[in-house]
Amino acid sequence: MLRHLFLLDEHTGAPAHRATVAVSWFVVFLAVTVVFTFAFQQLTYHWNFAGIWTYRQKFLTGWLTTIGLSLGALVVSSLIGLVTALARRSRVAPLRFGGLLYVELVRGTPLLVQILIYFYVVADAFGVNNRFLVGTLTLALFAGAYISEIIRAGIESIGQSQLESARAIGLTPAQTYRYVIFPQALRQTLPPLAGQFISLIKDSSLLSIIGISELTLQAQQVNTYTYSALESYLPLAAGYLILTLPLSWWIRQLEKKVAYAT
Repeated sequence: MLRHLFLLDEHTGAPAHRATVAVSWFVVFLAVTVVFTFAFQQLTYHWNFAGIWTYRQKFLTGWLTTIGLSLGALVVSSLIGLVTALARRSRVAPLRFGGLLYVELVRGTPLLVQILIYFYVVADAFGVNNRFLVGTLTLALFAGAYISEIIRAGIESIGQSQLESARAIGLTPAQTYRYVIFPQALRQTLPPLAGQFISLIKDSSLLSIIGISELTLQAQQVNTYTYSALESYLPLAAGYLILTLPLSWWIRQLEKKVAYAT
């Protein structure tokens, strides 16, 4: 009986018993708690959370800045990814090759280098001094290359027979994408898109190198003021978890809504 309490249905993944979910989560959290409690107890470290609390406003300001950067980059990168994916499938050679060049350049170079080049070279050449704007666009361009490949792979996973059927009943290319390709591609691309969106939020920490006062830079400054490294970076980790966990949950709910049979 106890063994079956932890089993899920082989086909649907649903819990076999009502208590399965609660008991399983309890066991997982208990194991994680035991491991980290033991690890932290081995530290010979004097905690100074009182000093960190003095700078709580800096953490809040940095966290709100990170939210703004991430939301802006999420929206723009999704648009860039969709346009690039369609360009990669275009019959117009300059569009296809331009999309390929963009993807390979972005994926082949570190984000840190791209941030420096976009801000100190490209933005400076065009007289753009807004660090927040440049940082958001840099993140969007970086993530957009990966998102475009995710979307392209989802589109190309649709069988050729479905495209031929769409043409046979008189659907235009736009209608084919709207009613046949995108609904099915969305289901295929949601899991990797979730991972990419979460990575984008965490990648925003690199924008501290150009002086954007996001959460990571604020934590670094608090560490400099207080000499309390762990106390400074634990709130940093918590701040990112508060952003990424709801996003993961929302993506999972969206997956369930589009999980129809083909």
